[in-house]
Amino acid sequence: MRVGISLLTLSPADSGGSEVYARGLVRALAAEGSHEYAVFVPTRSQDAADGLPAVAVRELPVARRGPPRIPALALAALGSRSLRARLRTLDLLHYALTVPLPRAPVPTAVTLHDLQHRDLPSFFGRGRRAFRRLAYDRAAREAAAVIVPTAFVRARALDLLGLDPARVHIVPLAVDRALFRPGEEQREPFLLYPARPWPHKNHARLLAAFTLLRREHPELRLVLTGVGLERLGPLPEGVERRGAVSPDELASLYRRAACLVFPSLYEGFGLPPLEAMACGCPVAAANTAAIPEVCGDAAVLFDPNDPAAIAAGVLEAVGRASELHERGLARAARFTWSAAARSHDAAYESALSGARAGTPTTT
Repeated sequence: MRVGISLLTLSPADSGGSEVYARGLVRALAAEGSHEYAVFVPTRSQDAADGLPAVAVRELPVARRGPPRIPALALAALGSRSLRARLRTLDLLHYALTVPLPRAPVPTAVTLHDLQHRDLPSFFGRGRRAFRRLAYDRAAREAAAVIVPTAFVRARALDLLGLDPARVHIVPLAVDRALFRPGEEQREPFLLYPARPWPHKNHARLLAAFTLLRREHPELRLVLTGVGLERLGPLPEGVERRGAVSPDELASLYRRAACLVFPSLYEGFGLPPLEAMACGCPVAAANTAAIPEVCGDAAVLFDPNDPAAIAAGVLEAVGRASELHERGLARAARFTWSAAARSHDAAYESALSGARAGTPTTT
């Protein structure tokens, strides 16, 4: 089977967990995939093909990020002879970043990372909400296979989009075990939260919880990483704003932190808890959306709407550090890119056989 993987909307260091997924998937398919693949990428992200044949599309110098970038990418794709030629050779096209670009006259698979725009519409402006309903929802409804990272997203997709259950395949994300692993570093008295200041990431309640913790534990610090943290404004005493950090530095922080605190209000998957677990770091996380499904019994869960509950969850996780260390390592070991690659290949095969038969089939 000849499978195209579209990463045309990839914006380096701007896509969060979906970029980690896209790059990890391509790398895993290059190593262990059973089909013939081609990756469609913007010229500034050609490294994302990572061992697979790439077709690069030169972006028009208009918008560089967000929904306004999509029409420019669509025009660039239409004007790319090499892309159009490769599309004609495909059996299936996978939109790994959800947005259906480029359009192609072959069956499609789409990865639907979450349905936050429908579950929490107030967190999106009118334009972005309309864009997601048009692009994400339509792509899922038209696809021969819809790939989701958790049972939570699958249930929401079936309920909100009315998808055929036979077309929706759960394929969990995975952890880069070469990068995120235990080390010899000593634990230090700081909490870690790697997250951009998007509304659902819930920084305000975390800061309120940290203020409560500092009253009894003045030695405690809170380390925040991620692009755009300046938008949080002045921070309480003891909070460090690191900004963007390299993957190696993030892994080191996981290995040194007393606890990962993850108060997100909404996740279709949520990679940081698993990354922390793979490094042996205790995890305290929200009890919302897909987070409990991903964490299992290897984390302390709390109500992210209550700062006092967040603070109590952190203290419990630190107090159970040795137990959570072992549980976390075992939990993270279950999520591998090898398994993800095999499951994607199975979804591709199911999509193509269903499209040829005229009705979808299950894997």
